[in-house]
Amino acid sequence: MIKYLGSKRTLVPVLGTIAAALEARTAVDLFTGTTRVAQEFKRRGLAVTAVDIASYSEVLARCFIETDAGTVAPAELAEALARLAALPGEPGYVTRTFCEEARYFQPKNGARIDAIRDAIEADYADSPLHPILLTSLLLGADRVDSTTGVQMAYLKNWAPRSSRDLELRMPELLPGAGRAVRGDARAVVTTLPPVDLMYLDPPYNQHRYYTNYHVWETLVRWDRPEAYGVARKRIDSRDATTKSVFNRKREMPPAFVELLGAARAETVVVSYNDESWITAEQMMTALRDAGHPEVRMLAFDAKRYVGAQIGIHSPAGIKVGTVSHLRNTEYLFVAGERERVDAAAAAVVGGALPSGSRGLVPQPSAAPKSSPST
Repeated sequence: MIKYLGSKRTLVPVLGTIAAALEARTAVDLFTGTTRVAQEFKRRGLAVTAVDIASYSEVLARCFIETDAGTVAPAELAEALARLAALPGEPGYVTRTFCEEARYFQPKNGARIDAIRDAIEADYADSPLHPILLTSLLLGADRVDSTTGVQMAYLKNWAPRSSRDLELRMPELLPGAGRAVRGDARAVVTTLPPVDLMYLDPPYNQHRYYTNYHVWETLVRWDRPEAYGVARKRIDSRDATTKSVFNRKREMPPAFVELLGAARAETVVVSYNDESWITAEQMMTALRDAGHPEVRMLAFDAKRYVGAQIGIHSPAGIKVGTVSHLRNTEYLFVAGERERVDAAAAAVVGGALPSGSRGLVPQPSAAPKSSPST
């Protein structure tokens, strides 16, 4: 999966354990991002709907969630990938904008991204292979970029991986049906049928995914927008329509409370952390106010994002400050009927953390005695 701020990679096995304990058959991942969690649910046999407002997220969801691996001919997919991989580089928008005006990719890879992206649009736009091929290109580009994982900036010196040649690999498709929906979570949630499990991982602060991953947004849309600034962000990043209520401190808490009230699911699971705009106590109150009789909080000590590990640097690349802390507390709130919530919590707390959860340290967490209003 692509490098992603807020990724729940280490929490994925825990969320899968919760889904299994609930014996859920249907699920919604309402802020799906890279679809890591939605994939885990699908891998465990759930019928999953993956929702996000980002164009690149929709493509990932169409590839990993909506596509049934059993309907794809491996030989046909392998042939398409080999054909695209053999194309000579052809410098275009990506080369100019993200290699010469900025330094996200080395020009040799930028030219190949240009050629491959043009060919995908020209030859596969109406093919079921389109989201799969585009996903392969996104993943390949991510493996040769020169960033710390977000596209608000790039490294002063080329990352060693950026010297590698772009490689198109076959995405690991999953059997079973699913659904990808692109749209604002607040609007989409009112249109969804009731499900056994709904997972919510909303933005935590002012940092916008639209600008953090503007390169992927442009690569998917392939609209060659005007770009501005050192980071060469899309010009529409300045438009009000691309700004989310979830990135505004005053508006986010009431908007999220409203969203919880509209979520139709037997069990709701919310992931959050202690650096966010809603406190743990407020989150539990909001879930109870949404009609859930039982709310349980699970807490995990975890490493902070990669930028915190690297430290604070000046534009010249000189380390100029120290990060206040390198770890934070990740929360999972499980809300629903008491029996189901107890079963989910017991599956996580009562046993060893599942494989893949390295970096997480379970913390004792009882429900707060007082729950201030949100």
